[in-house]
Amino acid sequence: MISSQYHSIPLSLLLPSTLFILILSTSSAFTIKEATIQDLQLAFKHNSLTSRKLVQFYLHEIHKLNPLLRGVIEVNPDALGEAYKADEERKATLKGGLPELPALHGIPVLLKDNIASKDKLNTTAGSYALLGSVVPRDAGVVRKLRKSGAIILGKASLTEWANFRSIGMPSGWSARGGQGQNPYVLSAGPCGSSSGSAISVAANMVAVSLGTETDGSILCPSSFNSVVGIKPTVGLTSRAGVVPITPRQDTVGPICRTVSDAVYVLDAIVGFDPNDAEATKDASKFIPHGGYKQFLNASRLKGKRLGIVRNPFFSFSNGSVIAETFENHFHILSQRGATLVDNLKITNIDMIFTNSGEDTATSAEFKLALNSYLKELVASPVRSLAQVIAFNRKFSDLEMIKEYGQDVFLKSEKTNGIGKAEKAALFNMKRLTRDGFEKLMKKNKLDALVAPNSGIAVVLAIGGFPGISVPAGYDQKGVPYGIFFGGLKGSEPKLIEIAYAFEQATKVRKPPIHQTMPSH
Repeated sequence: MISSQYHSIPLSLLLPSTLFILILSTSSAFTIKEATIQDLQLAFKHNSLTSRKLVQFYLHEIHKLNPLLRGVIEVNPDALGEAYKADEERKATLKGGLPELPALHGIPVLLKDNIASKDKLNTTAGSYALLGSVVPRDAGVVRKLRKSGAIILGKASLTEWANFRSIGMPSGWSARGGQGQNPYVLSAGPCGSSSGSAISVAANMVAVSLGTETDGSILCPSSFNSVVGIKPTVGLTSRAGVVPITPRQDTVGPICRTVSDAVYVLDAIVGFDPNDAEATKDASKFIPHGGYKQFLNASRLKGKRLGIVRNPFFSFSNGSVIAETFENHFHILSQRGATLVDNLKITNIDMIFTNSGEDTATSAEFKLALNSYLKELVASPVRSLAQVIAFNRKFSDLEMIKEYGQDVFLKSEKTNGIGKAEKAALFNMKRLTRDGFEKLMKKNKLDALVAPNSGIAVVLAIGGFPGISVPAGYDQKGVPYGIFFGGLKGSEPKLIEIAYAFEQATKVRKPPIHQTMPSH
């Protein structure tokens, strides 16, 4: 039986196991699980797989695993139709006369449920307050995905409102999606807010997903679910059509199982968008001629300078399994030609964590940005933050307001634009960034800062800097953790070279052992 939250998914799309086995029997024993985009495209080319069979495989895995893992909120009822169209386009191309197909052609993608798609899917940020709302157009990144030939498979779950409703809300929970689960260790938590995007990729319910990050929301779930997440420089990818927190920090990025897959997706979604003109025009100067895939070179660690800030990022005890793992990783990076600059210090790191002014500024920015987003919707049950708050009070049981509250919403609603306190907070963040992370990077001529936990995400967030998380290991309970590479604005090429070389030298990632729902 399908959960009531799957009301929009036709049961005919969710295949019974026997039919599914017959479908795969024609695929020449090609294994879809853990397959990369390159693997899938090669299988398409050799006629050992079709996009339709690929979509059917993912629908089957969602049907089997999602009742427990809660990584997907909705499946696109037109996904099979889009796959059929992709297969026909591929046939025509192989016969000749048509240009070469783009890298993501025929590849299914899950979108975090705060990224708008102008189709039969809802865009709700996990909240019932936006169920049935109608977006005016595809989000900028979705338009680029469609142009690249990607198939929109559905919407991934998330921490509701991208974890900006209340402090007490569990990571990975939303009213519509339920509680997302870590596919490696169910009790561990998936981290958020792009939890469903990471869960779904890790569990092989899809190969490609998009997440969003304001402060850690791509990097942290990628780490906890043993996948790769790229948090781009703010403005490198369009935020138009994304349920916002603050345009100053919001960014959209890929979550995949490999660095190469994430880079193929990054290539597809970067660039100017007239609906997010100022930010994307400014950041477009960072996009290299020929795209980012040219930096997928495992030999490019040589000559890179990598900074290590032990305190506070390396907080685990000496001699622990994680500590030993990272020392081994540092040795590998050094062996491959990188210069490690150890025991560095970000002079104002304590203030960044405790008194940067981020909360003050973001509270005001959220109200302004959300009200603007809601007013632009073609149709919506709510048109302002105040109406969302009222909806939550009216349907408190549905939204679990008594349990989790909406204190962050209430604080934001009390703000009145960018006043004296907010301007002071913005100035303080710029100062902390300039005198802290930027100064450290430039003084030591670093290509990247290396960290073992998402604490670095706060530093990257307030400055709009990019970062990549790559699987680094598993603790004694089997919970994954990642290694983080962060750099200055526009440093994606260097970060990709470093992350890819590390990944190829270590190959840490392993798929989870899935736990299916018990029979009733």
